[in-house]
Parts: sequence; structure tokens; C-alpha cells
Amino acid sequence: MTSDFDPQAAVWVKSTYSGPDGGTCIEWVPAHASVTGTVPVRDSKRPSGPVLMVSAPAFAGLVTLARSADL
Repeated sequence: MTSDFDPQAAVWVKSTYSGPDGGTCIEWVPAHASVTGTVPVRDSKRPSGPVLMVSAPAFAGLVTLARSADL
């Protein structure tokens, strides 16, 4: 994680691709991504768990994959 990112202070947004039953839920921080180009991602079921910091292009690839997956 970058030293300027505080997961507890961040405004997390649940992915619209997360399952309605809570089984496959991820969250991300759009405000951080728009400022730094790095996207924080976490498991919404474990808010105090690890945060992955991925590049904006990598995150875009994840979104493309989620959109194309047969859910």
C-alpha cells in the first residue's frame, strides 16, 4: 500500500458486479484512483483485511473480465 492511503478513512464503493448474496463482493476507492492512478481493492466481507493496490489499466482489465464472465 502507498503510505498516503488510509483504508479506514477511504470511501469504499461496492462493485456493481458483486453478488447479491454477499458471496463475491469487492470494493474499490474511486477517489484515490482518480488522483493517483492506483486503485485500492478489497474484499467487502473483510474490511480490515488486506488491500490490493493495482494500476488503473490492471483494474480496467478486471472490469472487462467481469463484464465478459458468464455469471
